[in-house]
Amino acid sequence: MKKLGLKKGQLQVMGFVATLVFVLTGIAFASSDGGHGGVHNAWLTVDTWKVLNFGLLAVGVFFIARKPVAQFFSSRAKDIEDEIKELELKKADAETKLAEYQTKFKNLDQESKQIVEDYIKQGEEAKTRIIAEAGEQAEKLEAVAKRNIEQEFKSAKATLQREIVEKALGKAEEVIIASISSDDQDKLVDEYLKKVVA
Repeated sequence: MKKLGLKKGQLQVMGFVATLVFVLTGIAFASSDGGHGGVHNAWLTVDTWKVLNFGLLAVGVFFIARKPVAQFFSSRAKDIEDEIKELELKKADAETKLAEYQTKFKNLDQESKQIVEDYIKQGEEAKTRIIAEAGEQAEKLEAVAKRNIEQEFKSAKATLQREIVEKALGKAEEVIIASISSDDQDKLVDEYLKKVVA
């Protein structure tokens, strides 16, 4: 069987066709007069040859078409098998992508919560930093204001002291002028001249 290249199924089909041809031939022969004398129905002889012709044609068609038909069904089966494998691969790929997307959706919720927490944390840090910077600026402004106030105070104090000294000198001059007599003035002038001459 292997030498002829025939499979078990092909041998069964060939056996069935051969049996069918022999049975139909036997029926046709039995319907005739057995070859003894005349034909009692002329159409049976014609039908017998038609059946034999059909049987031979069927056997011929079987032998001629068996390889292309077998190749067609074999290639079709292989194509279907390849399509099934491809669909299984696509299904597996789709399931993998689905699992990835489901994981991403689960992680997305966690990531969004984490992002919100990060923004809140950054906002708190920025708030603390801004408050600290504002405090530093306020301290600097307060120090500048204190220095300015001290300068103004010193300036006002110096001005006030100068005015007091000027007024005191004016008063002292008035007191001295009022208390010095003309004799005292002459005496002072003489002493001054003696100091200058000496």
